Amino acid sequence: MFARDVLGHYTLTPSTGPQTEEDILAAAEDILARRLYREATISNPRDMEQFLRMRLGHLAHEVFDAVWLDNRHRVIGVERLATGTVDGASVHPREVVKAALRANASAVVFSHNHPSGLTTESQADKQITKELQAALALVGTRVLDHLIVSAGQECTSFAARGLL
Repeated sequence: MFARDVLGHYTLTPSTGPQTEEDILAAAEDILARRLYREATISNPRDMEQFLRMRLGHLAHEVFDAVWLDNRHRVIGVERLATGTVDGASVHPREVVKAALRANASAVVFSHNHPSGLTTESQADKQITKELQAALALVGTRVLDHLIVSAGQECTSFAARGLL
């Protein structure tokens, strides 16, 4: 049986019953991701885009994730902050700040997907990014980027577009 810890990571616990295939696959993804993150740094934005495209691009509904980083920009965790519908996901700044503090993050890269395949940022995307940036600044967590991904090769970076 797998259980989630306070950061949302899966850990192996004594089995208390049958598990779904989805539970097992989610646990396997988490274990592999944590191994990858131990030595990962953000030295190449293209690698981050590819990772996030693989993680989010195929989904048929919107999700909003955070890649938490330490003060040397090493990945310390990836967390799903919101799951939505085909055209939106509700993100709450208060919950994001709580998650940043739990992760003890110095910086973050936000990402979300557009199931439509179009990665152009909406006014709502710009607004929530500004709100999150302001809220996280109060606790010393810098927003390095916000990426919008899809299944295709296109990815929109707020930092590259001067929106941060």
